[in-house]
Amino acid sequence: MQYRRKLRSRIIISFLLLGSGLTALFAFATIQLRERLESDLIGKALEENLRGYADSFYVDPSQQFFEFEKIVGYTYSARRFANVRMEWRDLPNGVHDLSEINAKGREASYKLAVRKDRDYWFFLRYDTTQERESQDQLQWALLVAVGGFSVLSFLLGLWSSQRVMRPVADLVRRVQAFGGEAQPEALAPHFADDEVGQLAAALDDYSMRLTELVKRDREFNADVSHELRTPLAVIRGAVELLLAQDDLDQRSRQRLLRIERACLQSIDLITALLTLSRNERLHGQTDIARLAEQLLEANLATQGRKPVSGRVIAHQAAIVNAPEAVLSVAIGNLVGNAFKYTAAGEVRIDVHADRIEIRDSGAGISAEEAERVFERGMRGRSAEGSHGAGIGLAVVSRLCELYGWQVRLAPEPQGGTLAELRFGR
Repeated sequence: MQYRRKLRSRIIISFLLLGSGLTALFAFATIQLRERLESDLIGKALEENLRGYADSFYVDPSQQFFEFEKIVGYTYSARRFANVRMEWRDLPNGVHDLSEINAKGREASYKLAVRKDRDYWFFLRYDTTQERESQDQLQWALLVAVGGFSVLSFLLGLWSSQRVMRPVADLVRRVQAFGGEAQPEALAPHFADDEVGQLAAALDDYSMRLTELVKRDREFNADVSHELRTPLAVIRGAVELLLAQDDLDQRSRQRLLRIERACLQSIDLITALLTLSRNERLHGQTDIARLAEQLLEANLATQGRKPVSGRVIAHQAAIVNAPEAVLSVAIGNLVGNAFKYTAAGEVRIDVHADRIEIRDSGAGISAEEAERVFERGMRGRSAEGSHGAGIGLAVVSRLCELYGWQVRLAPEPQGGTLAELRFGR
């Protein structure tokens, strides 16, 4: 999973890294440049002084030793090199960086210029302890400066991020305030003609197209529902007239009752789908036990010679604030699936005050299938060879989301499947 960080945090971190990095780089360059220039200047000065010191010695050999501030000169005979300090004896001509422990027990650093002629060896010693201490002080000062500039960079990044993110936060607030209006307020007029303004204009265009699409979809659903209700009402009226005839035989009466139930199911389904398309709750008081009896009777009438029985057990009275058509679709899909996947046995419906449970003695369902069975087009292995597109339980899931219900399928320990629809959270 890609790690994500807020845009404001990115701005602050960028300023902090840029300020700290540039300051640290400048401090490092300053230290290195100072040390190099100081070393070169001192080395050249020592070499020039050493040359003059040697030339002066050859003019007046009595000047074997001289000393002035920070520089001490030494002259030794090449034949008596034993008098030369051990650490100086093998040094070649040139300038060398050395150190020693002074009388105070502290480490003292110095530069030594060496010139070895055939008869005499010349040394100039320059004490660089003070320069080293000065360099240490400079390093600490630069370290403090890096910390100070880092804090300043952080504060500057914090201030800049607030100014940069202010229009973006305003855009987010205005988008969140839409609240599902039929025609959302335009965003672009509230922003300057910059990147945020262009984003607002793009959102306005997308919102306009989406609003038109939703409007057309709702109008289409309303028109289709109205057009379908009319022929269904005609069919239902004709069936009622036929059922009213006294000379109707029992076989024909059963067929007409099936047609009537199919009409009622179609009307309920149209109502439920129209409710989903409008994304608005319809209200009504529905007796769950009575509805369960009707759905059980309707499903038993379609089983033919299939050895499946059913019963409803009302443990408590259950009245749900929702239209009967919506509950008929939600519960009817669960009951219909229980009968569909039960080759022989019983479908039992238990009604409680806050839920309804449908148990069957069919092939059952696995725990993995139970987690995905409410996805659109998903059908369990036990559904192979049966008719259906796998959208019935998806409709049930959408109705539950709309009304705040909870639905689940789970395998029963003794075999079969439990379908539970819980009203309220």
